[in-house]
Amino acid sequence: MAGDKDAKTEAPTPRRRQEARTSGQVPKSQDLSASVLLLGALVVLRFLGPDLWNRMLGIYRTALAGEDAADRKQLIPFAAASAVEMFKMLAPFMALMVLLTLLVLHAQVGLLWTLKPLTPSLKKLNPISGIARMFSPRSVVTLVLNLAKLSLVTAVAYQIVRGVADQIIFSLSLDYVAIFGLAAHLVFRLGVMLAVVLLVLALIDYAYQRYRHEKDLKMTKEEVKDELRSMEGDPLVKRRRREVQMQLAYQRLQQEVPQADVVVTNPTHVSVALRYDAETMSAPKLVAKGADLMAARIRQIAAAAGVPILERPPLARALYEAVDVGREVPERFYRAVAEILAYVYELTGRNVGPQPVPVG
Repeated sequence: MAGDKDAKTEAPTPRRRQEARTSGQVPKSQDLSASVLLLGALVVLRFLGPDLWNRMLGIYRTALAGEDAADRKQLIPFAAASAVEMFKMLAPFMALMVLLTLLVLHAQVGLLWTLKPLTPSLKKLNPISGIARMFSPRSVVTLVLNLAKLSLVTAVAYQIVRGVADQIIFSLSLDYVAIFGLAAHLVFRLGVMLAVVLLVLALIDYAYQRYRHEKDLKMTKEEVKDELRSMEGDPLVKRRRREVQMQLAYQRLQQEVPQADVVVTNPTHVSVALRYDAETMSAPKLVAKGADLMAARIRQIAAAAGVPILERPPLARALYEAVDVGREVPERFYRAVAEILAYVYELTGRNVGPQPVPVG
């Protein structure tokens, strides 16, 4: 059926995944980065905050201490020096935040550098497509999830503030220094609790993003077949190529095997054809070899042409693995090959002159 044919039921291929990754289509959660960054900032401020606060108070005290004209003339240099000092104080904090952001992104996406998501596209400017995306099922699901997150965060914040309401009311009787300390403590506590809640929601969102990404990458059976054809070539063309190669190989066997002096076999899995002409060759030459079906074909041609066939399994395997077609036999095989040729020549009554000298 057409519906089944177009259904995306197949897992994405490695090539599909790589193409999506190259185009910037990767599973990631912005909420995860934001929640980890918020929690990390609170933790860092917990340790660096007092020192930063004291150094900032020192700068403000110095600024407020000068009231005469001479000090006012130094306002611009003092402001520049204060800005430099503020940058020195905040630089370690900002560096840690940047490092934390990169670590979170790397944990989600890995190493990826691509500018394709920034490439201008007319499809993004199409108002009809934009309206369709606004009212798509995916947008509705995203809206519902965001409302659920907002409701949960609001409920948690309300419960936290409700639990410390008595402390807030009691703070009205404190001086401004104590009020500031209490406010800092309550804000830090509220921030940590909300950051933890947001982190849990972000992990759920990240799992959902991975699920949606995997679903978006799924392919139809026809798409998988088309991709395999493009990567490996058309199966019909490959089969035809193999047939042509086999035909050419058989033609070479038809030409070379009848001219061989002997065929050495395994006896059924491997066959090698040897030829030696003392006038034109310095050593015997392997003119054909084959395994399984090709080996059977060599024996068939040799039998039809009257070429002797000898079973020498160790020698047949060694020659098949060590010598290419058209190459001379190495010296380490001279003795074994010479004995076979001598036996064949004696058997057929053939006299071909001097044979290769056995080594050893």
